[in-house]
Amino acid sequence: MKKDAKIKISLAGFIITFIGAILFSTKAVIVKKAFADIKVDALSLLAVRMICAVPFYLIVAFYKTNQGDNKKLTAKQWWFLMVLGLMGYYLSSLLDFVGLQYISAGLERLILFLYPTITVLITTFFYKQKISTIQKLALLVTYTGIAIAFFGELKIDTGNPNFYLGSGLIFLCAITYGFFIAGSGELIPQVGAIKFTAYAMTVASAGVLLHFFINGNFTVIASGSTKFWLYGILLAVVATVIPTFLISAGLKKMGSNNVAIISSIGPVSTIIQAHFILGEQIFTAQIIGTVLVIAGVVMIGWKRKEI
Repeated sequence: MKKDAKIKISLAGFIITFIGAILFSTKAVIVKKAFADIKVDALSLLAVRMICAVPFYLIVAFYKTNQGDNKKLTAKQWWFLMVLGLMGYYLSSLLDFVGLQYISAGLERLILFLYPTITVLITTFFYKQKISTIQKLALLVTYTGIAIAFFGELKIDTGNPNFYLGSGLIFLCAITYGFFIAGSGELIPQVGAIKFTAYAMTVASAGVLLHFFINGNFTVIASGSTKFWLYGILLAVVATVIPTFLISAGLKKMGSNNVAIISSIGPVSTIIQAHFILGEQIFTAQIIGTVLVIAGVVMIGWKRKEI
């Protein structure tokens, strides 16, 4: 294992990762805006996102598979990749979209941003990695920040009967995404970041579309308005395809720890966008909570070994 501290932060890597994190942060805002504008259900919106995104991933997967130096995945790697794809991008996205129906975009991003700390707990339990003192402190700081922001928003959003449900779903999303990150840290070095992303997203898209085929509202897709498809394209291209490959490029240039630190801009970006686009309030408890969450994630990023 090599430590992330040995991987320097290049200007190109910083810019690529920074832009990727900002674009990722638009997802919650676009979803909330779509819910308000076109009254669509979570599964239909997720399905149209994947319908618009999967062609890009299929093209990249085909290109990577037909390169001369391509190494075929073993049966074990295929099974692992399919589990990760379904958990990280299908189940996580479904939980996220449903949860966003009930809570603000700003709180969603803060809760979801717990995934680095969850990843540390997962690697500790499953891979028997010890938690250092600084990591324990980071966990305490991060979850204190979430508690402050959570109860601050609860005081404002008093009329929402589904506040706890939405928050719980987003927390489950963070857990499943934490499993995805922990597992991808094992598989990406074996298959490559871009190939892994393309394959995992294709698997996830298949899972979403199968779910929609079994339990979806086909009328929504068939008679979808221009706005409906526009939101689908925005979610697919701006908030999914472009940032996934930018982050993959950042991982290749700088390593996962540096990427995690730079990606800390995500919650701040979401809160600012949600304020100006959705009219969500920015309040003192949210600011304090955000600072603590980001501080905890940065501490985790600096001290976590490169895997």
